[in-house]
Amino acid sequence: MSTGTIKKLVHDRGFGFITAEDGKEYFFHRSALEATTSFDSLAGGEQVTFDVEPSQRGPRATRVRVA
Repeated sequence: MSTGTIKKLVHDRGFGFITAEDGKEYFFHRSALEATTSFDSLAGGEQVTFDVEPSQRGPRATRVRVA
């Protein structure tokens, strides 16, 4: 499991980006959030934990939850 910070959220489209501790940036979709985490309650700069999985457009964050 990785740790990072919410860099940007696009609330009207349901996705965002996380900057991991190692400096890499990962895309995530609201469907990748843990059931206990609400997309609408997330804010930029918030610490999160997540897993990384491959996708057609490169690695993306999954199982995202507030740290």
